[in-house]
Amino acid sequence: MNTSAPQQNETALHAVDYWQVIKNRYGIILLTLLLVFMTAAVITYVMPKKYESSAIVEVRPRGMGMLPLGASFSDTSGGRMTPQFFGTEFEKIKSRNSLQKVIDNLQLVNRWSVDKETALMILKGIVNTQNIRGTDLISIRVRHTDKVAARDVAEEVAKAYREYRAELEGQDAERQLYELQRAVRDQEDKVEEKRKRVSTIATTKGIIYRGDDRVFNQFGVDDDQGAKAAQQTFNELEQGKLQLESQISSLLKYDSDQLMVYAAGLELSENTIQRLYPQYLDLKRQLEGLTINGLGDRHPTVLAAKDNLSAMKRQLDEGVVNLRATLSAQLDLISNRLAKVEVRKNETREEAIKRSIDAQDYADANRAFDTDLGLLQTLKLKQIGETISRKMPSDSVLVHDEPVISNNPVSPNVTLNLVLGAVVGLIFGLGIAFLLEYLDTSVKSLEDVEHYLQMPVLAVVPKNVGILHRQSGMSPDAEAYRILRTNIEFNRKNPEDNSITVVSGGAGEGKSTTLVNLAYICAQGGYTTLMIDADLRRPRLHTFFDINNSVGLTNYLTTDLMLEDVILQTPVDNLYFMPSGILPSDAAGVLNSRRMSELIRDVKQRFDLVLVDSPPILGVSDASVLASEVDLTMFVVQHRKLPRHMLRRVKQAVDNVGGNIIGVVLNNVDVRSDSQYQYYTSYYTYYAPTESQAGPLPAVSSAATVKPKASASGRNDSELY
Repeated sequence: MNTSAPQQNETALHAVDYWQVIKNRYGIILLTLLLVFMTAAVITYVMPKKYESSAIVEVRPRGMGMLPLGASFSDTSGGRMTPQFFGTEFEKIKSRNSLQKVIDNLQLVNRWSVDKETALMILKGIVNTQNIRGTDLISIRVRHTDKVAARDVAEEVAKAYREYRAELEGQDAERQLYELQRAVRDQEDKVEEKRKRVSTIATTKGIIYRGDDRVFNQFGVDDDQGAKAAQQTFNELEQGKLQLESQISSLLKYDSDQLMVYAAGLELSENTIQRLYPQYLDLKRQLEGLTINGLGDRHPTVLAAKDNLSAMKRQLDEGVVNLRATLSAQLDLISNRLAKVEVRKNETREEAIKRSIDAQDYADANRAFDTDLGLLQTLKLKQIGETISRKMPSDSVLVHDEPVISNNPVSPNVTLNLVLGAVVGLIFGLGIAFLLEYLDTSVKSLEDVEHYLQMPVLAVVPKNVGILHRQSGMSPDAEAYRILRTNIEFNRKNPEDNSITVVSGGAGEGKSTTLVNLAYICAQGGYTTLMIDADLRRPRLHTFFDINNSVGLTNYLTTDLMLEDVILQTPVDNLYFMPSGILPSDAAGVLNSRRMSELIRDVKQRFDLVLVDSPPILGVSDASVLASEVDLTMFVVQHRKLPRHMLRRVKQAVDNVGGNIIGVVLNNVDVRSDSQYQYYTSYYTYYAPTESQAGPLPAVSSAATVKPKASASGRNDSELY
């Protein structure tokens, strides 16, 4: 299901409604636009002309600032050029201290004939500062009615700002240098204190510092060399002792032959076994050789060899005993030395620990001294640098563009003010138009009539419709009244209901004009039509026909005049008129009489259509009386005039007296501004008959006597046109 089309139609409808409001209220819109535009023009004209001069300055933080702890910065964007830098400088430019210099230098108090506070407020109002995008430049702009004064003030503001900033930086530098000097003095005291501490430790501990990060004792030996030597000697003796114990244990463990073999393998200086054991083995091999050669055990050679072998065996046994004794002696000696060396080692270790502690104290004190000394040197370097920088000329504010005299005023901007005035006037005009449209509760459309009054609209009469019988030819405006005549025929339930009173809520809604034109159209259509001017307050019908109203309705109601004496025939065929007559003091009483009722019944029988004009229904009771006497009541409502609640009161007034409302005529509609009526009334001209097409009117007698109504009883509805 496609829902976009209804939405588009609704949007288009709203746009048409808005455009309709603009068309209806274009006079107010144009008036408001003109008033605001003229106001803007007058204000622009009376505004004093202002001239502007500007100075372009570059603001640079100090190049190499000094910090109390020795840190330096050269990158101004990372050090002092914070995001709030230019905002801070703007406030400095317009500060009291800076502008006070301008006031004094230019003598603005005398020049402007004001006091200092007033001059200061004026300066703050005319001085504007702005950062030039993408640069470190500041534009100092001054606007004043005197172009020379604008130039002088801009020049002096830039100069005063430079001086003020130089003063601030000088004060900061002085304070910084003072703090730096005090820090140097404090650091010198610390260094001297640390130097004394190092000297005291070196003197009391007997420490000598050689400058290569090594500390020596008072004997010139490295602190831990003695402990290392004692430990090494102890380790060597302990190793020798263990070796001797192992050798002695082995000598006691082996038997004779194994003992000799083991003893022969010992590398000792007094080991005779090592020399005799090979000889013993040679003698043993010789003895075995003699046996192998067949010599018996008793052979002299064998016996001699055995004796030599036994003697050698005895020497070896003696050598083993001597070796064991030697090893035991050496073991005792080594054990004694080892005990002494262990005692010395322990003593040396304690001394080394003490020397290490002393050396650590000295090293810590010396490092602290070196650290403070290095910091002192850094502070002195910074102090020297700051002192030198103070002597060097530096300007953190540079003027790149000196202010000049401007011959062209920058304010007021005539074009801008007039354009803004036109735009604001148009906006205000549209706002007033839509506000009035919102507050307007009058009838604006056919739907309003049908919705609020619950009555049909019989016809829509365009604006500026004249008196039809005075117009030459076939006027297109007559078509609206032909539609009204047709709708009356089809909306009355009873064909015998031919008396109609025309009422309106207020004066000037076109009630009488509508009645005259409707009567004229009905007379043209062959109806014998009677117009009764029952408006006994301000009668007007006689003016449309240039007839004297001295004798008429009131004369008939208050005297014995005959009906034929008060009814006059107009120059229009089939159209008759009863004037109002002399105006009575009690109009409602005259109308609310039995003779008036008889009059209505009589004329209903004599005429095809009886139209009764009445005064406005709101405020007087005449129209209510007439509504109760006639068959039908027709409302004439002027477009966009009376509020809806007043129209409801009109309907209620008729209903209260039992009147029968046939419908509403929407009168005086501006079809050119209200597009919804253009289609409704566009065919008036298109289908209006021309003079050549219009046929002759039906023949009607012009006798002075009123003809009866019977002649129209058999007429077809088509004769209405």
